[in-house]
Amino acid sequence: MGKIISILKKRVEVLTGDNKFGLRLGGLFITFTLVLISGFCGWLIERLALSISPFPQALGSIFIVIGLASTIAARSLRDSILEVLRSLPKNDSNDSLQLVRKKLSYIVGRDVHLLNKPEILRATAETASENSVDGIFAPLFWMFVGAVLWNLSPDLPGPLTLSLIFKASSTLDSMIGYQHGRLKWLGTAGAKLDDVLTWLPCRMVLLTLPLVSQPIPKIPVLIRLAWNDGSKDSSPNAGISEAIFAHCAKVKMGGSNKYNQTIVIKPILARDASEANADSIKRILRLSLRLEVAWLATIGIIALTLAVKGYQ
Repeated sequence: MGKIISILKKRVEVLTGDNKFGLRLGGLFITFTLVLISGFCGWLIERLALSISPFPQALGSIFIVIGLASTIAARSLRDSILEVLRSLPKNDSNDSLQLVRKKLSYIVGRDVHLLNKPEILRATAETASENSVDGIFAPLFWMFVGAVLWNLSPDLPGPLTLSLIFKASSTLDSMIGYQHGRLKWLGTAGAKLDDVLTWLPCRMVLLTLPLVSQPIPKIPVLIRLAWNDGSKDSSPNAGISEAIFAHCAKVKMGGSNKYNQTIVIKPILARDASEANADSIKRILRLSLRLEVAWLATIGIIALTLAVKGYQ
């Protein structure tokens, strides 16, 4: 997906230059092309597992499982976060922070070259929260929707098709969905598509994360506080994603960030909580894992129920 985006981006920029309308149109073409190719590849692989396929069904099912696993970034996200934490020096002199800033730059979009240790920890906590939704729960949600559609008719898009379509939109947003330079127009279509496809999974995380982290009586208050904090963010999803993790993990997030020399002030999340540290970031990872297990168990139960009803 990254290769396709890079190639098409270069072609569009050569053809349009700085023309805003041309860049927007080119961005729409890139988005449509990548989503179409990704979804079609998923749909073709799903055909291999059908009874009418000349291909061995068991092998086709294995290809689908491999494809589904590739769309979930749970392990890579956890490894990247822990790598940042392992690189943290005991002191915070500028020279000693160079390595951890480099590690952090792989997983965040903000400028990192001047961040001090507390700011590095905050950035790590925020990306662990937001990317848990983008990299784990949104793909799981669209897999579930695809499985339901497939249960209705094998001719409909299935779990791999929809999860690859989401992965395409997420990759577009991470590569060209920025508000600076030509990307301000070129990345509009991909960023908007990602916002739409992440909107419902994000709200489902808002409602379900407290179930694996808090006593039941506290859950309504926690959801309300997270919504009040996160809805102030200019992003329809990032603020909500970070806010619910901030309140559940009891870690303060938000503040001033720099993106391509532009200062962006983010709303403060969980204002009364402690500043981010290594322990609170690991707590975010543990909460994400608990919720992932809960979602998978729920999806498994629903899938089994549908299968039994279909058999009857």
